[in-house]
Amino acid sequence: MKFDLPPLPYAKTALEPYLSARTLELHYEKHHRGYLTKLQKAIGNTPRAEENLTEIIRTSDGPVFNFAAQVWNHGFYWESMTPGGGGKPSGDLLAAIERDLGGFADFKQRFAEAASGEFGSGWAWLVVGADHELRVASTHDAEDPLQTNATPLLTIDVWEHAYYVDYQNERERYVSAFLDHLVNWEFAEANFERRKVR
Repeated sequence: MKFDLPPLPYAKTALEPYLSARTLELHYEKHHRGYLTKLQKAIGNTPRAEENLTEIIRTSDGPVFNFAAQVWNHGFYWESMTPGGGGKPSGDLLAAIERDLGGFADFKQRFAEAASGEFGSGWAWLVVGADHELRVASTHDAEDPLQTNATPLLTIDVWEHAYYVDYQNERERYVSAFLDHLVNWEFAEANFERRKVR
């Protein structure tokens, strides 16, 4: 397959004041694009170039895994946010959160703790596990739930480059802004519905 960097799903100014255009410029153009460039160099014209990112993530290790996972994770992260986001999910996803995670308030607390408590660089996720139950998970560096056959519904990037320009060392404030003002529940609901019909 041809690896491309999809355009952001919104303008770089669209998430202000919670994430600045400067942050999106650096994060998307330097970090995300940089991982894609490194992946392209690492696989070149090998048979891996014909695989999709999910296949590469599930069957590789070392630098190829790291670059592929970071490309996929970042694309998923951009979709996990939307201008005017936040609030609550609805329908079946909200019902599943209430069933599996003790309610929406408990979900928010668990997600914030997973994101704020991830040591160093990583991600926090809302996923559907292989047992069909929702759970909050965190992963380190480039790791992601695809490695365990879980289905990601949404994610937050807690590498410093995701928030340092806007929040300095206040990761908890960034996580709160994500949950209260940025999270794209329509995206999470669509991922949940696709998972249900598999």
